[in-house]
Amino acid sequence: MSYLGLLSLTLPVFALIGVGVIVRRVGWVEEGAEASLIRLVVNLLMPCLIFESIVGNGALRSAGTVLLPPLLGFGFTVLGLVLSLYLARALRWGDARALRTFALTTGLANYGYLPLPIMAAMFGASSQGILLVHNVGVEVALWTVGVLILSGVSLREGWKKLFNPVLLALVVSVTLNLTGLWVHVPDFANKVIGALARTTMPLGLLMTGVNLAQYIREPKHLFQPRVIVAASVMRLAVLPVIMLCGARWLPMPIELKRVLVVQAAMPSAVIPIILARHYGGLPLTAVQIVLGTTAISVFTCPLWISAGLRWVGI
Repeated sequence: MSYLGLLSLTLPVFALIGVGVIVRRVGWVEEGAEASLIRLVVNLLMPCLIFESIVGNGALRSAGTVLLPPLLGFGFTVLGLVLSLYLARALRWGDARALRTFALTTGLANYGYLPLPIMAAMFGASSQGILLVHNVGVEVALWTVGVLILSGVSLREGWKKLFNPVLLALVVSVTLNLTGLWVHVPDFANKVIGALARTTMPLGLLMTGVNLAQYIREPKHLFQPRVIVAASVMRLAVLPVIMLCGARWLPMPIELKRVLVVQAAMPSAVIPIILARHYGGLPLTAVQIVLGTTAISVFTCPLWISAGLRWVGI
């Protein structure tokens, strides 16, 4: 696809985040409702999207599309975290909290609300299933290596975070799909799950904007050139090249190559903002990186996807 074609696919995604910022600023989503809506998206709507994307998906019935995606998700995420940590140390940040937060936020690409609608628009709804299985590895890396980098908590505490409705939905969905038992799921259940699944991305993107709105009331605190430039170079230049090399030369199904190309183009994930509050990080640093890389990726994301698809040969 051309740059303009890809831009037309990615702009609505970023626009929904902008709408979320607006509805929070005008008070249509109150502070007390924000946490409840986020829990609704994570604990109910996302599992429904996982079920609909995986169950009955013919592309997820081989080892190459069930075992390899989480392994690559884990590997590339850990690599991003480690390289970002070394970069932060090289820049000699005086504040240890800022250093750890920089490493986590820069190293972790947005792996949900941005790539999912882009994958669906480009390659069809079934492609979301591969991305969701890939994200199992990303979650493992986040709650083990990522949390350790940010706070130094034990692996045991990090692993506990993995046992949640999203993981349960993935296990059940993959099992049903591999065994063929999905044909026995009642039609009314599929319709209810499908209806809930279709609300996941719009509401998830809106809540991303709602979550960011509280931090943009004082713009002067959000612009730190040293932080934003360093994070953008790593997240939007160095790491995409590494992931695209993997997509081109590692043996894998074409469906997984598409996932890596789209993931390579993503800005930083939003969840480090929340984790920084709970694990002794510096939330402001996370916000600066998320907003900076997201704003720049409005233009770089279509470029990386377009160039990546051509270079990888998809």
